[in-house]
Amino acid sequence: MSKSNPIMPAKLKPWLYASGSLTQQLTELAGGQFRVQPVQESFQKLLLNDAKWMQMPFQHGAWVRESYLYGCEAAPWVKAKSIFPVLSLKKRARIFKHIGSRPIGWYLFQRTNPKCERRVIWLEEGWTRQSCYTWHGCKFIVQETFLATFEDYIQKS
Repeated sequence: MSKSNPIMPAKLKPWLYASGSLTQQLTELAGGQFRVQPVQESFQKLLLNDAKWMQMPFQHGAWVRESYLYGCEAAPWVKAKSIFPVLSLKKRARIFKHIGSRPIGWYLFQRTNPKCERRVIWLEEGWTRQSCYTWHGCKFIVQETFLATFEDYIQKS
């Protein structure tokens, strides 16, 4: 398998294309265990391709949260990155700036089913799903990279 053009593992495909809350899905897989470890939270300039996807002015900033998601193992399963444009933070999504180590999915899928556009890509760290959500009129991106530790776990189960 070439690192530049890897083959998507069959057991990972359902995870990359699943709808609904990844938080809930990982919690179920891990027998009720799940935690989020924030790594970095800061204001950053929107990247041009992200701004285009969300139909936002690229010169605006965004609140970016990077974290690791853990299941029932010591090593993280997913590297997550959430991009909330400042324009969205002024609306209902402003809660996402202050959630700390709580999962975004707890808020995002609570009594709602947000509109979601999805793309799946390969990044250096692993297979990644990028989701552009529209939630209560706010647009933002959640990127989830499934790490090798997760792939190893699902191959064994």
